Amino acid sequence: MAVDAEVIGRRLAEARDRAGLTQAELADRIALARSSLAKIEGGSRRVTAIELARLAEELGTRIEWFLEDAPKAIVSRRNAQDPGAPSPEIDLMIERVARAVEFVSEHSKSLQLSDSPERAMPRDRHEAEELAESARAMLGVHQEGVLTNLVEGFADLGLLSFSFDLGRESADAAMILLRSGGVAIINGDRRVGRRRLALAHELGHFLVADEYYVDWRVAETPDTERREGLLDHFARALLLPRGSMEKDWRRFNSGPEGGLRAAAVRMASIYRVDMATLARRLRELEIVGSTDARKIREVRTTRVDIVDFGLVVARDELASPVLPLAFERAVLGLYRDEIISSARAMDLFFGTWEEGALPPLDPRAEGEIWQFV
Repeated sequence: MAVDAEVIGRRLAEARDRAGLTQAELADRIALARSSLAKIEGGSRRVTAIELARLAEELGTRIEWFLEDAPKAIVSRRNAQDPGAPSPEIDLMIERVARAVEFVSEHSKSLQLSDSPERAMPRDRHEAEELAESARAMLGVHQEGVLTNLVEGFADLGLLSFSFDLGRESADAAMILLRSGGVAIINGDRRVGRRRLALAHELGHFLVADEYYVDWRVAETPDTERREGLLDHFARALLLPRGSMEKDWRRFNSGPEGGLRAAAVRMASIYRVDMATLARRLRELEIVGSTDARKIREVRTTRVDIVDFGLVVARDELASPVLPLAFERAVLGLYRDEIISSARAMDLFFGTWEEGALPPLDPRAEGEIWQFV
């Protein structure tokens, strides 16, 4: 369906506002008169293809963003924000990823995501524990022990998880529901324990079907924000299940190599969490008291600990950049079927691939016509 000049102009103005630019600043960057840009945004002057390409590049968007509707959850969030307020970087990134996932899902039969199960939001800590147990059951894993390979496991539930370095000043994570399934963005700037906790928290948002959520500081939510606090509890319960926590703490806290510090170092290594998360979980399960919890928060694992306790240094899970395998396979499939060009594939890989890494294409019969999108 054709998009009229007024709609394009409105979307252009919205994109400029999100970028935090005035009309004069944007017009100057693309060598266009401010009055011309004002007319384009007002719908009284049509924008040329070359001008639209320059505007898209300057605003960090794709041309089709001005021609197609944004995902529903993105539109809802924009409507809830103050007019003209610049968007945080994580908002811009999750919109880019959401559009990419919806594009690939629309054109690829291999990427069909499950919808959120729409579980009830926990009303208290007991229900948060139950939701964590339910999540482990849905993931097909044991109710005890460490939870590994979060990205691929969560993808099986319908949540595609990506990790990008968004910088220290950006949010920890965000989650958005799509027409089918959902997308989570994790800030790869954080340490591995914080990244895993953030992704577990985003799974909670997905399971209770929150439309769009940005989490600035996971696990630092004031008690007054009860909803987020309960999802923090869910995340800890998912990564640190009650049954094995009690058993492992008793085991590591006793014997000749036991003691509080040794037990904390070994538990944090096994469960791949940070000391603050471990301490809070042990405290809420009443395995340790408040004094010991404070001591655990101050523990730092050293190279000597790795040698003394034979700790396994696990891969740096969710280290930026991370794309789900299901998404990468679907993009490669579209490229092999020549539904997308190599340039479009590189864009969908978000700069994580080199063009030379793409597979060779089968030769086409002379005169055969196909179309890239």
